[in-house]
Amino acid sequence: MARSGWGPAHAPRLDGRVAVVTGANSGIGLETARHLARLGARVVMACRNVDSADAARSDVLATVPDANVHVVQTDLSELGSIRKAAHQIELDHPVVDVLINNAGVMAGRRELTADGFEMDFGTNFLGHFALTGLLFERLLAADAGRVVTVGSNAHRGGTVDFDDLTLARNFSTSRAYQRAKFAQLVFAVQLQRRLTATGHTAPISVAAHPGATHSGVMRDSGRVLSWLFTTPSLHRVRSTFIMEAPDGALPSLRAATDPEVTGGQYFGPSGVMEFSGPPVLVRPSPRVQDPALGRRLWEVAEALTGVRYPF
Repeated sequence: MARSGWGPAHAPRLDGRVAVVTGANSGIGLETARHLARLGARVVMACRNVDSADAARSDVLATVPDANVHVVQTDLSELGSIRKAAHQIELDHPVVDVLINNAGVMAGRRELTADGFEMDFGTNFLGHFALTGLLFERLLAADAGRVVTVGSNAHRGGTVDFDDLTLARNFSTSRAYQRAKFAQLVFAVQLQRRLTATGHTAPISVAAHPGATHSGVMRDSGRVLSWLFTTPSLHRVRSTFIMEAPDGALPSLRAATDPEVTGGQYFGPSGVMEFSGPPVLVRPSPRVQDPALGRRLWEVAEALTGVRYPF
């Protein structure tokens, strides 16, 4: 469980509120869904693989028997699937109180989505940009809606070359992932900037990152981390600096539920290098605050996805 500091016991009850969590079939997304279900929220697990999501739903129900949890098939790498999922969520829920954009991929090789986007950028950033925009009217209908973007400290190495969005000239696994996570945080900041500029006090846009959490993306991120996870003698190092998924989900949970949270904030672990520990306010790279970059990235995302927000 979480070390001394903010934990699930500090979160308010969410009875009657609707929370959509992308990538909720495993890891941090699954544990975020479980935390929200324990708080009484009606949880929508927006997942690509329905069989995996159904198994995850059963897992949640095994630990939270009275949970109100549903699955909506959502492939964030396909705009058609995103539109279908958003339509289904709209039919089922007139209000969406919380949208947690958690799902993430690290493709590991240069691959394009069905719509021609580089896979990491298309899934992690453009997919969530589109889903958020398509659900925006439902978020506006909430008393105090929130959009939580789940980022990564990898964003600190990210840049966006607008002349090579498919990374045809300069691909590497790390470059693709860092760029996608950087774009997500630029989006989170720009969304809050636009909400403020248009006089909206809700929803608010907040971001979080899980630090060094034992997750699928982390396991797939290179030889060094694979060695760290599989070497028995390093158990103490892992338990000190790397969190398991229930604790890694707490920055997202705090961003989604803490009544003191304000738009534009960013939460991450409190420990050394933000690897582990209970969630606290942290600072993203100053580059994500660049308004010119935010405007340009937003315009590109609108053009690529065809999704425009009702500002």
